[in-house]
Amino acid sequence: MNKIFLTLSFLMGFVVLASNYLVQFPIKYYGLQDLLTYGAFSYPVAFLITDLANRSFGKLVARKIVYIGFIIGILFTLIFSTNFADLISLRIAIGSGTAFIIAQLLDVQIFDQLRKKKWFVAPLASSLIGSTIDTFLFFSISFYGTGVPWVTLSLGDLVVKILVALIMLIPFRLLLGTFKEVKV
Repeated sequence: MNKIFLTLSFLMGFVVLASNYLVQFPIKYYGLQDLLTYGAFSYPVAFLITDLANRSFGKLVARKIVYIGFIIGILFTLIFSTNFADLISLRIAIGSGTAFIIAQLLDVQIFDQLRKKKWFVAPLASSLIGSTIDTFLFFSISFYGTGVPWVTLSLGDLVVKILVALIMLIPFRLLLGTFKEVKV
């Protein structure tokens, strides 16, 4: 379990770092620059990691992975992608940390409550609710009052996150056999 725990924790931190970096870049194709950033494609993987940990090891271990991923992600973000002279960059770091910890801990709790339903109910419901909370917290903290079209960006990101959450059900189902499910 230690190797898997460390791997999931590191992956969580990497996903947070990648997403915090990628959210700074709108997709400039097909007129999507006011609707979508590249971060929408990477962040839903965090919910996959949390849900696999929760299904395999229970909510206490899943919370530990969230906390470790949070610390790794925030430290890496502060070191590698935060420009301390740029207020928006600082707000992205604060928004990311706040949204991440609230949404991921909510995901853990919702997943745990729904774990006995059909295999797809817990990861889908917890990811959809967590993604919604995360998206609106992140974008409002990071971009409110800056001139960045945060409402349309958040809506565009949420649509992509919902689609990616649906796609993430495939690796979740495939990886279920690799991990032993915790009996609660």
